[in-house]
Amino acid sequence: MVFALFFSFSLKISASEPTEHETEEQQAVVGHEEASAEKSKKGLDIAAIAFEHILDAHSWHLFGDGHDAVAIPLPVILKTDNGIVTFMSSEFHHDVHGTHVVEKNGLRFVNYEESIYLASETPNEHGQYLNIEKNDKGETTVLNPAPLDFSITKNVTQLFLSAIVLFLLFTSVAKAYKKQGVTSAPKGKQSFLEPLIVFVRDDLAKTNIGPNSEKFVPYLLTVFFLILINNIFGLIPFSANLTGNIAFTLVLSVGTFILTNINGNKHYWSHIFLPHAPKAIWPILIPIEVFGILTKPFALMIRLFANIAAGHIIIISLIGLIFIFESIYIAPVSVAFSLFIDILEVLVAFLQAYIFTMLTSLFIGAAVADPHDDGAHKNEDEHLAVKH
Repeated sequence: MVFALFFSFSLKISASEPTEHETEEQQAVVGHEEASAEKSKKGLDIAAIAFEHILDAHSWHLFGDGHDAVAIPLPVILKTDNGIVTFMSSEFHHDVHGTHVVEKNGLRFVNYEESIYLASETPNEHGQYLNIEKNDKGETTVLNPAPLDFSITKNVTQLFLSAIVLFLLFTSVAKAYKKQGVTSAPKGKQSFLEPLIVFVRDDLAKTNIGPNSEKFVPYLLTVFFLILINNIFGLIPFSANLTGNIAFTLVLSVGTFILTNINGNKHYWSHIFLPHAPKAIWPILIPIEVFGILTKPFALMIRLFANIAAGHIIIISLIGLIFIFESIYIAPVSVAFSLFIDILEVLVAFLQAYIFTMLTSLFIGAAVADPHDDGAHKNEDEHLAVKH
């Protein structure tokens, strides 16, 4: 990943240098002349490159920049007043500044910072077919209406790919178990996956949920391996950063939220709405308990998103130091630290899958726990101790 990023940075620098063959249309972007002047003064925009790597996009960018970029086009699917509109993202010609118009079904579309809008009739002074407002802080707001976007973006594509890989992987393992049985020693993929499956089933589900854990094991295994494989895919050069996308972690946390509260027993809900405390402080305790129901999945969402996204940003920033300082002395240090963080990210890939699954099992366990279980187990342990 480190050397792939180094290659990507090099291509961006070469692409940023103007050539004799550039046309006015290629340079018609917001403040292009001012941006070019500022770029020559400040050098490479590390923040822009970092966000390009971690954010979603309508095409799968490989390398290069602007009109010279090499990318895999992906389907654009828009719901408009004229019905469903579909076309390939390559029709935008890698333009993300709102200067290139695509006409379909009597409508005109532009791509501005990977969001698709209906184009204005005429371009503004910067060549954009957009109405853009700037506030006092310099923040821009696009006034053009945006259709509902159901496009197959880069992150969606990786989600499909990871689902296919998991399906093929586990079906092949299941066939192997069916063929040779479960009593023989595991081989190949089985020897790697079986300890992980047993760990999630026994150490996470049974330990944290209890005797009724079996029905929750499929969900916990799905969450664990979906996060794990996408964390690993995110370390592959030119891949998508799915688990570092907050929309993905939001859906996972909402799944945990729904599963936890649907299976909550009487004791769980009475603890929230009938707390064991003086009734005089119920107006204070009940809102706190209800708020706690929401903060648990929120913490799951932010923890996974922040850890994965932060790792990618750190590696990109460290590699970017080489091109900022333009010094042979900083390059070995930058590459060494980048490699260290990259190796650390492999550990984080497993760790974050474990943490998300463990906390999910804890939340479910708290919702389905029987308050009399502890006493029963304690009496059984005491009886066995006396017997022996």
